Amino acid sequence: QAQLVESGGGLVQPGGTLRLSCAASGSGFSRMTMGWYRQAPGKQRELVAVISSRGSTDYDDSVKGRFTISRDNAKNTVYLQMNSLKPEDTAVYYCNARLGIAIYWGQGTQVTVSS
Repeated sequence: QAQLVESGGGLVQPGGTLRLSCAASGSGFSRMTMGWYRQAPGKQRELVAVISSRGSTDYDDSVKGRFTISRDNAKNTVYLQMNSLKPEDTAVYYCNARLGIAIYWGQGTQVTVSS
């Protein structure tokens, strides 16, 4: 069993930066595939970025070159560095963890990009 707690969301102007954190409790973090998803109002939840247990990463095309996912296994934490933010990045961002058939979700953190 794992619990995920996101932090770091907020209001930022277009072109600004934010760093989201997701702290995981429980065992097995280093073996988990970790991801960040987002859901904008009226839209389906979508995958933003994912990092495997070995550190390989993948990104949605809309964030490539602007967002970076990373993990610190010693701290049981995954990060999402978001640069050059755009209004269309506005959404609730969710942390996701997968280990075998088990899937865990955080409660979400709001990111609003607006002037």
